[in-house]
Amino acid sequence: MLKVYRRHNPARCDHKERTWRRCSCPLWVDGALAGKRYHKTLKTRNWDRAQKKVQKLEADGQDQPKQKTIFDATESFIRDAEARGLRPPSVYKYKLLFKQLNAFATAKGLRYLIECDVDTLRRFRESWTNKNFSARKKLEALRTFFRFVHDSGWLPINPALSIKPPKVDQPPTLPFTQDDFEKVLKACDIYPNKLNRVRLRALTLILRYSGLRITDAVTLSKKQINNGVLTLRTAKTGTDVRIPLHPDAVAALEAIQTDHYYFWSGLSTKKSCVGDYQRAFKKLYKLAGVKNGHAHRWRDTFAVELLLKRVPVADVAVLLGHQSVKITEKSYSPWVIARQEQLEETVRNTF
Repeated sequence: MLKVYRRHNPARCDHKERTWRRCSCPLWVDGALAGKRYHKTLKTRNWDRAQKKVQKLEADGQDQPKQKTIFDATESFIRDAEARGLRPPSVYKYKLLFKQLNAFATAKGLRYLIECDVDTLRRFRESWTNKNFSARKKLEALRTFFRFVHDSGWLPINPALSIKPPKVDQPPTLPFTQDDFEKVLKACDIYPNKLNRVRLRALTLILRYSGLRITDAVTLSKKQINNGVLTLRTAKTGTDVRIPLHPDAVAALEAIQTDHYYFWSGLSTKKSCVGDYQRAFKKLYKLAGVKNGHAHRWRDTFAVELLLKRVPVADVAVLLGHQSVKITEKSYSPWVIARQEQLEETVRNTF
């Protein structure tokens, strides 16, 4: 909203003896226009003429840049993300976020980016059902989007920076026990779908003895395994991984009769293939009587087993395909035997 005022000059006008409307000092306008401060002289001393100029300024949008809609901004971000070569799963997550953002804006009667202030974004965050790391990652994506908006000149500030991240309750890493591992293998032998029995058994062994993420595991091709050694570039971090496989895992893979891929047809999307095997694993864990089973726990089992055998954290980070050792330390530091023994010795030295 714009407000007209007189800019008095005490050297030329004793405005205390004059009424504010009849004063001959110049008129200025101050306020917000298109989300930015608008502070200029109106180049007139006539009050009525000044009011008409301000009304024209607000009605006609004079000196006002064209406002960007929320929908157009989200579409621009997706096009830019695809042009930068972001991974399809990352683009998919942004699309889900923008779908929720546009639905929220429609429900609240919002159309333009200028209407997305800090309070509005807080109310949008309150509508999320995500918790812990999921909510934190979602907030990071929201901040990235509004940084893109700010850098594009569509907003004077990034309102998402004022949204504080949620408190994260990080659960401890819980690998599968040897008993759980044996139960799952036995469940593979009685799985209802005979065609999937062989593949689920092989996939279980691959996940257990390689520590691969499920996306890399289900899209494994035959040319990536040579003389029992698995070699690939991880999809998530783009790091090279080379791991010798357990003989049981190699034998299970050889039992699969395919030309190119062990678990994937190569025709569907990777996301679709991962979803199929995640649903199959859910049935398998239920059949085995293993609670809280999911694919990432095999990765945890692989990492913890190495650390318990005193393998250095730096080597475990390489085998897991982490870009930094800090990521490995953050997730698995309680399982580093050498570190625990060093801490115990430090305490004993104080006795």
